[in-house]
Amino acid sequence: MKKLLVLHGPNLNYLDKREPSIYGTTTLAEIDASLMDYGQKLGYQVTCFQSNHEGALVDQIYEVDEAGFAGIIFNPGAYTHTSIALRDCIEAVAIPVIEVHLSNIYAREPFRHHSFISAVAVGQILGFGAFGYQMAIDAINNFIKEQKK
Repeated sequence: MKKLLVLHGPNLNYLDKREPSIYGTTTLAEIDASLMDYGQKLGYQVTCFQSNHEGALVDQIYEVDEAGFAGIIFNPGAYTHTSIALRDCIEAVAIPVIEVHLSNIYAREPFRHHSFISAVAVGQILGFGAFGYQMAIDAINNFIKEQKK
């Protein structure tokens, strides 16, 4: 069975409490459970990891690269706009990454309009709430299939 990592950045552990009008009321545990079920239907073992610490996220990406994961679904949270370290890490590994955001970052405050991650990701999915993660699994699954042709 192929393996996928769903990686959640800072503050996503507070999803049902933090600004529900922007991020919704679905908990991170609910998102993770639904993604594990959905991924399994497509033949993936989905591992989920959340950290509020940039270095822990970098370490996790390198670890799954060494472990032979097929892809990463990544919501870097605020690190989207600030982390060159995460950008460089993603660029260094041979794993396709789909960047996900619950909200449309381009329809929000101007400081959120720039993503350091997008230049090294396969693509971005944003503004669809928790459903965006499922869309990202479909996208990465399609990308992996196309690469094998």
